[in-house]
Amino acid sequence: MPDPRETGLALDPKYDAAGLITAVATDRANGDVLMLAHMNAEALRLTIETGEAHFWSRSRNRLWKKGETSGHVLHVADIRIDCDQDAVWLIVDPAGPACHTGARSCFYRRIEGDRLAAAE
Repeated sequence: MPDPRETGLALDPKYDAAGLITAVATDRANGDVLMLAHMNAEALRLTIETGEAHFWSRSRNRLWKKGETSGHVLHVADIRIDCDQDAVWLIVDPAGPACHTGARSCFYRRIEGDRLAAAE
């Protein structure tokens, strides 16, 4: 029997034991991966309602809106959820760098052997 979560059209996120799902944000203009974060139910709800990305900070143990202090908001153009509804894909128009370091993407380094090198 097929799992309705996997085949149906009802939004039924599968949160982990900590109440979180993984969220990845990509740039709508070029498809680049900008960041990976986590969402709880409130962050997902606020993202859907406002059209701006909200996440759960595991290190600060609180809800946060991307860009709340920097102004580098992620404007959400589309939200997708994977087949078993435990990961969210945000397709966004970024208003500035996505990374807290000031880099355009959090994925600005590549692994080369046992070292890191600039990816851009």
